[in-house]
Amino acid sequence: MTELLAQYGLWLIFLVVLAEQLGLPIPAMPLVMLAGARVVDEPMYGVFALLVAVAASSLGDLAWYVAGRLQGHRVLRLLCRISLSPDTCVRQSESTFTRYGIATLVIAKFVPGLSTIAPPLAGALGMRPSAFMLFNTAGAVLWAGAALVIGLLFATQIEAVLDALAELGAYAAALVGVLLALYIGWRWIERRRALRQLQSERLAPEELLAMLDRGDAVTVVDVRSGLIVDAEPVRIPGALSITLEQIDAHAHRLPKDGVLVTYCACPNDVSAVRAALKLHAAGLRHARPLRGGIEGWQAAGYRVEVMGASSALSDGRALAGDSSL
Repeated sequence: MTELLAQYGLWLIFLVVLAEQLGLPIPAMPLVMLAGARVVDEPMYGVFALLVAVAASSLGDLAWYVAGRLQGHRVLRLLCRISLSPDTCVRQSESTFTRYGIATLVIAKFVPGLSTIAPPLAGALGMRPSAFMLFNTAGAVLWAGAALVIGLLFATQIEAVLDALAELGAYAAALVGVLLALYIGWRWIERRRALRQLQSERLAPEELLAMLDRGDAVTVVDVRSGLIVDAEPVRIPGALSITLEQIDAHAHRLPKDGVLVTYCACPNDVSAVRAALKLHAAGLRHARPLRGGIEGWQAAGYRVEVMGASSALSDGRALAGDSSL
């Protein structure tokens, strides 16, 4: 392994970092830390390793940013199909963007799941390319620099581990392969468990439309985050806007009779499902998520209305007007 790193170290760093940023379940930080350990003997190697890691990271992130810019939230659904991370990573990323704004890109690489989701989400939210490149590059420099410094500080321990692995020879390679397989297997099991949890009883858009046309007692709740609403300020006619984070606070104000329908604009309707589960826990067992969310509703050709400032409940005000449709 030492000879491999000595001969192809920079190429390995580039390929592994790029693969991780493109969404493959390959941890790149340990390899960058190994490069940091080599800085003890070759100080300039750290500079080259930093540049290569930042270039690879920025290239992968730029690809996802452009995809998000062109395809919007569709690319996020694609990420959740190919990623081993649960679909909740998208909502967590939206919440992080809401809390920290553009500075999210600086810390994204230190947060599991957020590192891959942040670039396409930034593109989907319409972040300017210049701002994205500035803050994303700053985050890449901070991440790669931290890994190199850790490798430098623990160079002795890392060398000892490499020597032990060299003595094990083929057994070391087998051990690494087994550990990687176990890691991927565990993440896959966690993903399947999360997806099973999402298979609750969802309401199809045509079912909701039929209920509204009949005049049934239906309350529709839009649980999209403020960022997503700002990007596309339309809603199902008459829907109440209550973010997922505020569902618990507003649950007691929602009707206890009729049907509650929650919807979002996220992969696998994860926020709508979580909102319905929160409402169930609050005693509103008639809450059901809408299949496909606002995009599924629009794709079916059903009418939406432009949202006004008074429709949002993000300031914690009481529900106003008739809550049934």
